[in-house]
Amino acid sequence: MAGTAAVTNWAGNITYTAKEVHRPESLDALRRLVAHSASVRALGSGHSFNEIADPGVDGVLLALDALPAGADVDTAARTVRVGGGVRYAELARRVHAHGLALPNMASLPHISVAGSVATGTHGSGVANGPLASSVREVELVTADGSAVTIARDDSRFGGAVTSLGALGVVAALTLDLEPAYQVEQYVFTELPLRGLDFEAVAAAAYSVSLFTDWRDPGFRQVWLKRRTDQPLPGFPWATPAKVALHPVPGMPAEYCTQQSGVPGPWHERLPHFRPEFTPSSGAELQSEYLMPRRHAIDILHAIDGIRDTVAGVLQTCEVRTVAADGQWLSPSHGRDTVAAHFTWVADTAAVLPVVRRLEEALRPFEARPHWGKVFTTPATELRRLYPRLDDFRALVQELDPAGKFTNAFVRDLVTG
Repeated sequence: MAGTAAVTNWAGNITYTAKEVHRPESLDALRRLVAHSASVRALGSGHSFNEIADPGVDGVLLALDALPAGADVDTAARTVRVGGGVRYAELARRVHAHGLALPNMASLPHISVAGSVATGTHGSGVANGPLASSVREVELVTADGSAVTIARDDSRFGGAVTSLGALGVVAALTLDLEPAYQVEQYVFTELPLRGLDFEAVAAAAYSVSLFTDWRDPGFRQVWLKRRTDQPLPGFPWATPAKVALHPVPGMPAEYCTQQSGVPGPWHERLPHFRPEFTPSSGAELQSEYLMPRRHAIDILHAIDGIRDTVAGVLQTCEVRTVAADGQWLSPSHGRDTVAAHFTWVADTAAVLPVVRRLEEALRPFEARPHWGKVFTTPATELRRLYPRLDDFRALVQELDPAGKFTNAFVRDLVTG
């Protein structure tokens, strides 16, 4: 299936310039399209806020949502092989039906698995790595249409999962699973920044998220997600919420997963939002910066120091933790991480100056931007922040020497 109509990302701030958009319905069709195209990028679920998926005016954009929605569970090995077009909500339902689970999920279950791990997307938890940590094998369609499989025991694996789509189109991923578990979600309000013991707060549950609009110091909401097979946390630093809440002020809480400590399956509590609802209108921009967790308090005070600038274009800010991982281009590569996520108003002209000011404030903390969000960090800075970047460039040269999968975004910021 092919089309030429304009395609935008989920937020509508990016219109892809590709001359053709294809939705292959089989793996063979996908391989033929890749082999016979000069420039290719895969779209995923469109939840990126920059040009990372755009192949340019002479390229082909591949949407993988028409491929067979495979999610083949191996209960004995506790793994699942999932197709490149599958989203987390569908994957989670299939895995749970077999009595198994993923160790973590992002706040949105609507996003594609392949696109999420390719950009370093994550959930929360001091012991939980990014979503790519669950991947044990990646199957790529490379430039000539052939299949290449890279597993954990391959020396190239560190560059193969969080790869920004620069190595090929992901046909399938194999993920590690664990026995299914239940989660309870609790929400607290009004956690002050002054005197905050960040390490204690972040470790208070399996997954912890702090929310603020930065109009005042401190956090308006704290979301704790407790696995019921782990101890019940005490949380003396804030007040239990009396009603269900949405992290964006004024939005209905019915869009959110069950709160108030009601236990439920892992996949119905780890995301913040229910898959049957669109969590917002898409009228937003997003940025996120990932930094060494040991600097968390200093980072929060640095943001608080410019909150009058930030708050004017901010809907909400979420602060989470991510355990270190080994993917060469992961924003959490080699360091336990604190992540500050910003959901902005849908006004690029107003947001970009604030993003630049925020990046200036966070530069002392070696802030790595999320690859799929809005940022202005220059290539020279990014290249300094990723010690395995030369290894990644060598892997791109090995698998895609002609640069079929390297668009302007990747070339300008990474492979240059």
